Amino acid sequence: MRIPSWMGQHIAALRVLLVMTVVLGLAYPLLITAVAQIPGLQNKAEGSLVEVDGRTVGSSLIGQSFTGGDGNALKQYFQSRPSAAGDGYDPTSTSASNLGPEDVVDTLSNDEESASQSLLTQICARSLAVGELEGVDGSRPYCTADGVGAVLGVWHADGPMGKITRVVSLNEACTTAARPFVATYQGVRVECAEPDTAYTGYVTTPVRGDAPDEPVVPADAVTASGSGLDPQISVAYADLQIARVAKERGMESAQVQDLVDEYTTGRALGFMGEPGVNVLQLNLALDRAAAQA
Repeated sequence: MRIPSWMGQHIAALRVLLVMTVVLGLAYPLLITAVAQIPGLQNKAEGSLVEVDGRTVGSSLIGQSFTGGDGNALKQYFQSRPSAAGDGYDPTSTSASNLGPEDVVDTLSNDEESASQSLLTQICARSLAVGELEGVDGSRPYCTADGVGAVLGVWHADGPMGKITRVVSLNEACTTAARPFVATYQGVRVECAEPDTAYTGYVTTPVRGDAPDEPVVPADAVTASGSGLDPQISVAYADLQIARVAKERGMESAQVQDLVDEYTTGRALGFMGEPGVNVLQLNLALDRAAAQA
């Protein structure tokens, strides 16, 4: 008996389903699992977990914070790069902030859930905090002395080149700022911003200020990575932290520098990226050195 064409098509589809299930659902995962057990790959396949005295303390491939219960930095440890993954360094929520260089105006609101910081203000606040922690100048271009984005909203009478009629410091709320970061702009008094006010019709005008062209605080100390999980920091950021860590641990700066050099890796394949310092491994080395002292 001849099988109807529609039934033949269903049987063929069923065969493809069964074959692909075996190949992709069983054979392929088993093959990859076997490959992952090859010496040199096994540790990475299992998460590159780092153990101390039989206790897992982290992964050499995923960053983590070194802060106390109050959220403040533990001064005896090197600090990691900021993270936008979940609540920070969450491997189940790897992501960036998705904020770009034009995100310079905060959302000011009396309701904390409605308020949000622009990327510029986040960078300004982080730079100021790192500067205070390390005892260096944390100022950056386009940042106020209080650590928010130095951005004015400028209104003109007749088009963007017309007479200036009003100026508002968009990121400084009247409820928190005694006075705007600049008193006047081109002869017009600068107002502080009113929370929960949707300003329109202005020209966004960042003000550079007198911060140095090359900030003391490196870029990776104030910006999160694309994944939010980077385990490394730049050599420049590590060098910035040496004096503080050495002081807190009662070590010579040269000793800490030697450990930084030991845990600095070069560019990938010799030419991609920049050298980096693995923060977890460096901090564990510091703990071992302290235990042996």
